[in-house]
Amino acid sequence: MKVSDFERMMAIGLSRRAILKTGASLGAVAAASTMLDGLGGLGTVFAQDASFRGQLLQIPGVGKGSPTDADWQKVGELCLEATNKSVTEGEFAGVELSFMGLNNQNLHNVLFRGFLKPWEDYTGAKITWIDLAQADYNPRLQQAIATGTVDFDLLEMGAPFEGDVCGKGLASEMPDWVKAQIDMDDYVDYLKAPVGTWEGKTYRISVDGDCHNFNYRTDYFTDAALAKAWKDEGHEGEWSVPKTWQKVQEVTKFLKGKTVGGMEAVGYLDAPKAWGGFGFYFLGSRATAYAKHPDDKAWLFDVDTMKPRINNPAWVRAIQDVIDALPSEAGDQLNADPGTTAFQQFLAGTGSMVSWWGDVGASARTSDSSVVGDTIGFDILPGSDDVYNAKTGQWEKLASGPNHAPNMAYLGWGVYVMARVDSDEKKKKAAWSAAAHLGGKDLALWTAAYPSGFQCYRKSQFDIKEWVSAGYDEAFITSYLSSQSNSYNHPNAAIEPRIPGIFQYYSVAEDELAKVFAGQATAQAGADAIASAWEKITDQLGRDKQIALYKASLGA
Repeated sequence: MKVSDFERMMAIGLSRRAILKTGASLGAVAAASTMLDGLGGLGTVFAQDASFRGQLLQIPGVGKGSPTDADWQKVGELCLEATNKSVTEGEFAGVELSFMGLNNQNLHNVLFRGFLKPWEDYTGAKITWIDLAQADYNPRLQQAIATGTVDFDLLEMGAPFEGDVCGKGLASEMPDWVKAQIDMDDYVDYLKAPVGTWEGKTYRISVDGDCHNFNYRTDYFTDAALAKAWKDEGHEGEWSVPKTWQKVQEVTKFLKGKTVGGMEAVGYLDAPKAWGGFGFYFLGSRATAYAKHPDDKAWLFDVDTMKPRINNPAWVRAIQDVIDALPSEAGDQLNADPGTTAFQQFLAGTGSMVSWWGDVGASARTSDSSVVGDTIGFDILPGSDDVYNAKTGQWEKLASGPNHAPNMAYLGWGVYVMARVDSDEKKKKAAWSAAAHLGGKDLALWTAAYPSGFQCYRKSQFDIKEWVSAGYDEAFITSYLSSQSNSYNHPNAAIEPRIPGIFQYYSVAEDELAKVFAGQATAQAGADAIASAWEKITDQLGRDKQIALYKASLGA
């Protein structure tokens, strides 16, 4: 069924379910590629839903340029069926809601506006928007938490903040009807409880799942001239995509001064510039393979004392790696924040390797700004030839080979309703209805397939044939989705703790790292300064309380 046919049927008053009954059945969709078997339980999608989801993914169509506001509104309109079942038309007339979230890269809140415009038209509610740049998000939210002056009804937030927000009673508990509407059983396992919950109560509607994956240029690593130069210069092994951070370093330095396709060759892209605390994740992705031992759940702090590990040899090595690599990277890399590395550099053709959230892959073939869609591959983060054992104070080489520890950076964005709506039942239902619309199962598939700021977070999003039917190349999408599923399900994944003050720790770290990368301090001195600052934060927040919450977050 064409979108134009859908619109014509809507005009004569047919419901989505009635329209679907008129569409041609696609048959049961097969299970995902065996590379995605680790997710388990995907099952078979019913033909009717497959038909609808297939049509949804044709808006605007892979390879047809960046989606527009008209597309976002169309997607929002198509996904309104659940709202129609729980809300009568005009039920929220007179309700005014405020929504605080990101406008980063013209994504997040910008899309939410379009998705919720049909919801506003149907329900009668009106939403005002508080848009924040990535670097402004943490200070703005921390101010609201510290002062207790929450001036928003809905909040886009990552799970690491749950200790601050849910732990202080600032969020509204999720009603049971919302749980049923959004199908929480479909979440990938690492995003299920205790993530999104606090003291046994559920607060979060997930709209995203987070891990950093490894993005690389396939044309670099199939280039015959580079392969010959690699061998001629005496490097060990074949010229290929690096599987360890040691090889990433070697490749980055090797590429300095060389060309690919007549253009300057650039290796890995680091993000040294502060980004409101979020830049710390990118150092973390360099560090986890060094710092996260398979026999130890902890990697940021010692479990029993909250003593920081940021200044141990593993983290200091990661910091030194950045220092050593920067001279071989792009010309002004010192002033590159993570947004620059992904959108102004890698997708625009500069650099051969970058660690990022799933946005890079989702944008590669669906964004007007991307020129690398046909020359990009994906993997889990590189490993390390050895791993530091914080309990013994020794570096170890594992019998199983290089140590991998994918970074589950930020645990995904979610939508939270604030407790300030609880005194008004109509407003409370409206707020939760809006949040549930954004967290719907079908809308989630679209946001993972197109530039949105969000990546896969549901088991149902990993059906390869569904993506191929939307226009994705099978090899490309298999590589992309596998890099995420293999990270989510990795036995040594580095899971971020949901403890109060987590972004206070990260923001202080960014401030000290800026001095290190600018040459004002050594890696060890900078790491020691971070550790000292972290100890003070822990004492201010209450060490015993932090230890208890840290243990709980690790399941220790």
